[in-house]
Amino acid sequence: MNIKINDLTVNRKSIVVTLEAKEVDATHQAVVTQFSQKAQLPGFRPGKAPASVVLKRFGKDIAEEFRQNVVGAAYRSVSEREDIKVAAFANVEVNQVELGKESVITLTVDIQPEFEMPEYVGLATEIAAIDASEKEIDAVIEGIRSERADFKAADRPAQKGDFVKLGYEGKVDGKAIAEIAPDHQVYGKIPQTWEEVDGEHEGIIPTLGKQITGLRAGDKKDITVQFPLDFAALPALAGKTAVYSLDVQEVRERILPAIDEEFLKANKAESLDALKKNIGESLKSQKEMQNRGAQRRQVIEKLNASVEFPLPEALVESETQNVVRQFVSENMRRGVPQEQLEKSKTEIFENARKAAAQRVKSQFIIAKIAEKENIAVVESDFDAFLYRESMRTGANPDKILKDLAKDRELLRSVQRTIIFDKAVDFLVSKATVSTVQPKA
Repeated sequence: MNIKINDLTVNRKSIVVTLEAKEVDATHQAVVTQFSQKAQLPGFRPGKAPASVVLKRFGKDIAEEFRQNVVGAAYRSVSEREDIKVAAFANVEVNQVELGKESVITLTVDIQPEFEMPEYVGLATEIAAIDASEKEIDAVIEGIRSERADFKAADRPAQKGDFVKLGYEGKVDGKAIAEIAPDHQVYGKIPQTWEEVDGEHEGIIPTLGKQITGLRAGDKKDITVQFPLDFAALPALAGKTAVYSLDVQEVRERILPAIDEEFLKANKAESLDALKKNIGESLKSQKEMQNRGAQRRQVIEKLNASVEFPLPEALVESETQNVVRQFVSENMRRGVPQEQLEKSKTEIFENARKAAAQRVKSQFIIAKIAEKENIAVVESDFDAFLYRESMRTGANPDKILKDLAKDRELLRSVQRTIIFDKAVDFLVSKATVSTVQPKA
């Protein structure tokens, strides 16, 4: 086997691997032997069928396996070289794979970048105060009461926190929205629905909740709604001014439950003070978790900003595709139309590429830190991974383990993820911390 290396860019190389004819023939013979040992052909015991019979019966499969093995040998020859630390394979060109002839495989690879290790001990991080204020605790209690509230009819104008039953019909420039967007009737004409008055979360129709304040059962009113320019839920209405005719049918006021023995018992507390203490501890735990996540982000961002080096293009491209897929999937689950995403395709890819570059960069930096600090995967790390994955997917840990054993690349990916997380935790443990008090 002969290997010739050509530099294309700072971290991209073209590697020409030439397998001699005898190596190619030996690979073919190994494949035929493998098929012969497994083949079950009429009139022959397993492993005893002549090669000519096996070739005739499994010729197409053998040819494909033969080609894959020759190309695989080229990949391995490059991957195992100590003087070429491959970060990613960008392309492969196969000249020929034929018996009795040499095979020439040209691999385009991105190599791992070289860079000076940045200072990583004592990185400055900021966290928020974790003690819950009385205001925060009271807000949680009010939230619990709101979730368990009753509603009764109110013969009075609607006010904040009430729910109003109403029907509506919308028009844009005199044309019914139900005709403009027949597949989105919720924006056009609804005979009956409930809307919270001036609620924390805006309903389907922008500002509708605010504009029904002061209305009472039996009232009819026209309101004007200005849809945002980036109204992704229904692009046909983006930037449009609509007039909605409202028909108010009922007003119901929210009746919060009293903070009595029954309420406290339902929330597993013996007294109001005990309930506040439980809520305070829960909020503290949430803030600690948020702080931990914030510190992890901060140390990664600081490391990325502290050093510059050329990134392997193939890895950035691959990660960009991952980011785009994730973004599109999340937005489609939220109901954003495909056509709206198409319009923003250029912007989506630009932002995805920036995010991907930062991810790839941090992976190289943190991998180097992990190597220097001898951070490795131990049995307890793998057990924890299996437990988390089992809880997430519902699969048996033994099955997960067997699947990983069959897929070495997936196994290496899991190991890299574990090491990355451990290394980031190490960086957080060595970081300096300052507490930022909330603004009054």
